[in-house]
Amino acid sequence: MSNGVLQLWQSLPPIWGVPLLAIQILIVVCIPLILTMAYLTYAERKVIGFMQNRLGPNRVGYRGLLQPFADVLKLMLKEIVIPANSNRFLFIIAPLLALIPAFATWAVVPFSPVFVLSDIDAGLLYVLALTSLGVYGVILAGWSTNSKYAFLGAMRSAAQIVAYEIAMGFALVGVLMASRSLNLGDIVSAQSGGLLHWFWLPLAPLAVVYFLSGVAETNRAPFDVVEGESEIVAGFHVEYSGMAFAVFFVAEYVNMILIAALASTLFFGGWLSPFEGIPGAGTSFLGQPSFFWLAVKVSFFLLLYLWFRATFPRYRYDQIMRLGWKVFIPITIVWIAVEGVMAYLHWGPWAMPGMPS
Repeated sequence: MSNGVLQLWQSLPPIWGVPLLAIQILIVVCIPLILTMAYLTYAERKVIGFMQNRLGPNRVGYRGLLQPFADVLKLMLKEIVIPANSNRFLFIIAPLLALIPAFATWAVVPFSPVFVLSDIDAGLLYVLALTSLGVYGVILAGWSTNSKYAFLGAMRSAAQIVAYEIAMGFALVGVLMASRSLNLGDIVSAQSGGLLHWFWLPLAPLAVVYFLSGVAETNRAPFDVVEGESEIVAGFHVEYSGMAFAVFFVAEYVNMILIAALASTLFFGGWLSPFEGIPGAGTSFLGQPSFFWLAVKVSFFLLLYLWFRATFPRYRYDQIMRLGWKVFIPITIVWIAVEGVMAYLHWGPWAMPGMPS
């Protein structure tokens, strides 16, 4: 059947290629991603409710399972109010500038050994470039509304994202040194061999810095001073309502899933099985690489997001800046130097057969 579908695809006129590819991307990536994001909000309320001895949503559908659809319907029915003294054009496109990079980055994420939308050799650079673009939507949202509170939240976000983007970039340099490739599929393949061959072991400090910087970049607790309700109402999107606010909301949660997927891919073997190479389990389903293992790892990191929010109080802004500039960036620089020593001595990933020195 798959051969027949492939032959049918190849027999179509070239003019049909682009719309069919767009439909394929919509079905395979966008719709599952939006549904995952919707039920991540449900899981967040349920998990945090459990941790705080509350029930969470339980009214709409069985055990509240239809709550995400009720939230969408509510936001669709709300009026979108554009402030009279705002820059109307920038006010409208700012949410899109936050949302589009969040979805576009998924083009290079390998979901399994055989499925990736765009298997480009510079995938790591593509990821770094697009994850840096989201800040423009935040800044324009704060500036275009002509509101001092929104602008203050936007400036906080810009400073915070710049600080933690540098740390994330240095962490990616460490991954590049270990894998000798910018292709995300090759980075996963370089971690073959089982749990102890994944990059989390030789690059442990970089893995911690990358994930925590991702939490800060997505403005999640305890780094959510950009949206500090007790200080600046709701931050950069205080003037947004209805579906315009929902677009920022979707971008935040899609970015959470993206950071979890990238951390899993770069440091924890992506779609590789933790039981690979173990006698007995290695030849069974448990030892085979598949999308299942990537989903498990992404779910674990998303649970950490929720756990952090339920556990830690919000940091002061000066504490967040100090952590980014004076702790994370020096750690990544020092560990890159340590990696150079490990490469020279052929330790860790550089001790594998066939790995160039």
